Amino acid sequence: MDLHTILDEFANGSLSLSEVKKEISIHAIEKIGDIAKLDVGREIRRGGMPEIIFSESKEYKDIIRIATAIVRRNGQVVVSRIKKNELSKVAGALRRKGLTVEIGRNSTTLLASEKLFACKMTDAKIGIMSAGTSDVGVAEEARIVSKAMGCGAITSYDVGIAGMHRLFPALKEMFKQEIGAIVVVAGMEGALASVVASMVDIPVVGVPTSIGYGFGANGIGALASMLQSCTLGLAVVNIDNGIGAGAYAASIAKRTTRRK
Repeated sequence: MDLHTILDEFANGSLSLSEVKKEISIHAIEKIGDIAKLDVGREIRRGGMPEIIFSESKEYKDIIRIATAIVRRNGQVVVSRIKKNELSKVAGALRRKGLTVEIGRNSTTLLASEKLFACKMTDAKIGIMSAGTSDVGVAEEARIVSKAMGCGAITSYDVGIAGMHRLFPALKEMFKQEIGAIVVVAGMEGALASVVASMVDIPVVGVPTSIGYGFGANGIGALASMLQSCTLGLAVVNIDNGIGAGAYAASIAKRTTRRK
């Protein structure tokens, strides 16, 4: 049960005060054997920030065990950076447990939820852009985590500065939708983030990706370019950190919507 449900059941007499105390205390930390300590109260404490499993170095059986425990508590879980050769195996195992699974396009990050779980979607929206098709997987990480936070996403991919005219219709559509922040994902020289930030009056989050080669390969060139941007209003996350960018942008958008 989430905090809202607990309080509702206390108000209508379904839970006693002692039961409420027990339920709330359970929301603090849940131990999964000796492998994990889940921060199951994060969504309550952080305004909808979901629990996220970073799977890159985890064993398959541990991923399933942890994911199942989180869904049981919170109704959903984001599982990020699954090994490519285990993606279908993990998704299949979660579906066999009766969960709905959405895998990000060109991504190894997924959102799993109970079939009857309805994420509390808000009026908040963010924009997500990728400079090239190769950057889409990281952009989809941002979309998945924003969805888990109840924030909608308007996406436009492959709008990099090599053909800058592609950018303007995308920005126009995003402004029509009254977005609260924009995530810009770009590799190579990472210039798209600076360009977008110079044209809008809302916060922009730049995500350098490890796409690129030669001098400044593996995202170093894109990261350096974004960090040294002359454009104000641009925040930058680490290389390939679509998860962090999506969470940050969604937090901004949700807070902005609450103030309207």
